[in-house]
Amino acid sequence: MTRRFKVLIILVVMLLVAAGGTVVVWAQHDDRQPVTILGTWTGNQGEQFEKLLRGLGVPFRYQGTAAQREVLLSKVQSGEPPDIVIMPGLGELAEYADQHRLKPLDDLYKPEQYGAPWNAATPQSGHVYWVPVKADLKSIVWYREGGKPAGSPAPLKDWCIGMGDDGASGWPGTDWIEDLVLQRAGTQAYEKWALNSPRGKWWLSEPVRSAWQAWADLLGQDPAAARHALLTDHRGDPDSHGLLFDGWHGCSLEHQGSFARSFYKGEADRARLVDSAPLLPGGGGRVRAHEVTGDFAALFSDSTDAETLIKRLASKNGQQQWADLADVFSANRQVRTEGHAVESEIARRLREGPRCLDASDVMAPAVRDAFYEATLLTLAQVADTGKKGAAKPPDVEPILANVQKVQDAQSPGDTAPRTVCSTR
Repeated sequence: MTRRFKVLIILVVMLLVAAGGTVVVWAQHDDRQPVTILGTWTGNQGEQFEKLLRGLGVPFRYQGTAAQREVLLSKVQSGEPPDIVIMPGLGELAEYADQHRLKPLDDLYKPEQYGAPWNAATPQSGHVYWVPVKADLKSIVWYREGGKPAGSPAPLKDWCIGMGDDGASGWPGTDWIEDLVLQRAGTQAYEKWALNSPRGKWWLSEPVRSAWQAWADLLGQDPAAARHALLTDHRGDPDSHGLLFDGWHGCSLEHQGSFARSFYKGEADRARLVDSAPLLPGGGGRVRAHEVTGDFAALFSDSTDAETLIKRLASKNGQQQWADLADVFSANRQVRTEGHAVESEIARRLREGPRCLDASDVMAPAVRDAFYEATLLTLAQVADTGKKGAAKPPDVEPILANVQKVQDAQSPGDTAPRTVCSTR
C-alpha cells in the first residue's frame, strides 16, 4: 500500500466522520503474510470454519481437502509446509514432531481446559505439539426417529455400511474393530493395542483376533451386502441424505460418529442415537467406554500470527464461537453446548465416563494404513466367498499377521501419545 493511498483513506474516513457517518477500515500491510492453514473441512463446514477464522483478527488462507495427508506430505517434502495443520492423525503428527518439524504449543493454550484423553502429554520430550480444536463422539449407533432398535445384537441387513472415502477408504471398518475391542476387552487392552505398549504381538492377541472374527462373521451373513459396502461411499451419494436416510439396502442402523449428522443434511433432526455396545456382534449390553476422536491443530512455523491464531482458536471464547457457529463439539471443558436432546447426549458422553481416543488415529501412519487395508481385504474376501457359493467367513489370522509385520517394523518415537484412555 503506497503512502499516497494511505493518506487518501484517512481523508475519506475524516470526511465520513464529519458527515456523521461511521466506517471501519481494516487494511493488510504488504509485509504481513496470511497464515496458511491446511485442514480436512470442506463444503459447508469449511465455509463455517473460514467464517470463524475471519472473526479471530488474523489474516489467513485456508485449504480444506479430503486428501489432507497426501497434500501435507507433498508440501513438507517441497519445503513449503502450511503454518498450521488441523488433522485427526496424532500418530502422523508425532512423526513430524520427531523429525523436529513441529513447534511446541506449551504456552499457546490452557491445558487445564482440556482433560484426558484430549490433553495427551508427551513427557519424554517435555512439550505438547497439538491441541484439539474439534471433538466427535464414536461408539454410538444412529437410527431414524421412531425406529429405536432393540437392545440386542443386530443382523447385517440392519446395518448401513460404506467403506469408501476420498482420502482413506476403509476407516469405517477400523471404527467397527476398535469399538468391538473396546466393548469386549475394556480400556486397558484397547490402550496397549493402540499404543503397542509394551511392544508385543497385539494384533495377534485374543482381544483383537476375536473382535475381528466377530466382524467377519457379521459380514458373512450376506456376501452381497459386504460387496456393496466395499463399493459404497460412507457419506452416501452426493445428493442424498446419507446412507441412513436414502434407503440404502433397506438398512436402519448406522455405526458412525457424531459427525454423521452432516451427512444427513435436512434429515439430521430425525436422527437419534444409542450406545453401540448392545448392538455389536456378541454385545452384552455393557458400555465399557466411548471411543472419541478429535481434529488437532499443530504448528509448522515460527510465525507470530500463526501462534496468535492457534491461541485464539483453542481458547474458551474461540471454541465457544466455533461450537455455536457450526454446531460442532469441543474438547474444551468450559465450552457449553446448546441444542436439542441429541446434542446434549453427545456433549455429555464426550465429557463423562471412560473415553478412549480413536486407536487408528494414534497409530504410526504405516500401521494405520495397513489397518485400513486389512478391513477392506476382509470385506473383499467375504464378497469373494459369496461368489463361489456358500459364504465362509475369512480366516483373519493371515490378515492380522500382515498388519503385525508392519507394526514390528516401526521404531518407537519420543513424541507419540503416552495415554489413549481416560478412566473418568
